[in-house]
Order: sequence, then C-alpha cells, then structure tokens
Amino acid sequence: MSLSDDELFLQEMADVTPLKFEHQPTSPQVWLNPLSLTDAQLAKRAAAEQHELLQLLPIEPFLFTPVKPDDVVSYKMDGIQDEVFRLLRLGKYRVHTELDLHEYRLLQARDSLVNGVLSAYERGERNILVIHGKGYKSKPYPALMKSAVCHWLRSIEPVIAYHSATKQSGGVGAVFVMLKKSQQKRIENSELNRKGHGFR
Repeated sequence: MSLSDDELFLQEMADVTPLKFEHQPTSPQVWLNPLSLTDAQLAKRAAAEQHELLQLLPIEPFLFTPVKPDDVVSYKMDGIQDEVFRLLRLGKYRVHTELDLHEYRLLQARDSLVNGVLSAYERGERNILVIHGKGYKSKPYPALMKSAVCHWLRSIEPVIAYHSATKQSGGVGAVFVMLKKSQQKRIENSELNRKGHGFR
C-alpha cells in the first residue's frame, strides 16, 4: 500500500523537534522628538551616559596632574569667547546646581560629579558650581580632590569650561563649570525662534 505525499512527509518529519530561539526578536526602535521625552527617559539616558563615562575616568591619584590647594584653576575649550569666559570667572551666570564633593572619597566623588553634571545638562542647565575643597591635608598629596575634579571635568563631554569660583562662592575651593547647550534646549530655542517668540 503506497503512502500519500502528506503521509510520507509526516513520516520523515516524525523525529524533528522545533528550533528554540535564543534571542527574542527586538522591537523596532522608535525615534522620539526630544521635546516629548519624559523625565524618566531623560534620567535613563543620563544613566547610560554616566555608566560609559565612569569607565573613562580614573580614581588612581598618580594619574592626576597635581594642583596646589591655593592654585586658581581654569580650562576652556577652543571656541569659547573671551567675554563668555570672563563672565564665568566673575560668577555672573546663574547657578541652580551645587555639587559638594569635598568630604567624599574619590570613587564616590567621581560618581556624584558625573551624575550631577549629566543630570544638569539633561535639564538644560548651563552653569553649575562644584565644591572640591582645598585639601591641605589630603593624602597622598595636598589638593587631591581638587586635582581629581579638574582632571575629570576635562573628560566629561558636556563640560566646555571651568574656573575657580569667586570668594563668595568658595574661592579656590570650588569651580564654576559651564556646560554646552543640551540638544533639547537647542530644539526648544529653535521652536521659539520659528514661532516668532524671540531670539536667543
């Protein structure tokens, strides 16, 4: 008695088991207008960037260029106008966020600095104050935290300039830090300009 094609097929496939998928198919990526991002999404993005940054910032004291407790420190990226930097140095920009790191250990200070800078940047802040202290008695050399903060700030992407603070804001125990304009703020300003609400 001859078997039909269907019966032959089923007979051949009798000992075959279905393949198991190791990876679930990924859902397509949805591109959101940055203006519609929620606080939770902004926080998640900042956390991802923070994780990447932490891998690049050392905490070994011998990797920092030591500065002295009473040194005035400053840094600016190419393209920062002299007048903008002068106003930063004089403390003329409004500061909403202050980060006090001077009693932290290096690991805790690094994490707090990165989180603070990226969070302020995501909120669209342009200027923050970082208090590192003078560190006269710090080990293995004086001004360890100050040296670390100066080193780290140069490696944190949104940072475009810093300068020792004015006497009223902490003097050489703190720095004014300028951040570049966030993508979200650029889009908001572009929308305002397009709608005729003024120029920035």
